[in-house]
Amino acid sequence: MAKQRRNPFRELEASLREVPPGMKKKVMNDIAAAKLLMDLASLFSFNIGSALRKLFRTTKDN
Repeated sequence: MAKQRRNPFRELEASLREVPPGMKKKVMNDIAAAKLLMDLASLFSFNIGSALRKLFRTTKDN
């Protein structure tokens, strides 16, 4: 017969407990703030290349 192996993932699952509501709210607020900062950074970083090209573009005057 095969020897019974110990599964560490089942032990981790058994040790899970519910998080206090105050801590859960703080973590969710921190995640929302980080997502907002990432969205703002991507908004400005996508347009910066185009803005710099328009800033330094020279026009031909005839």
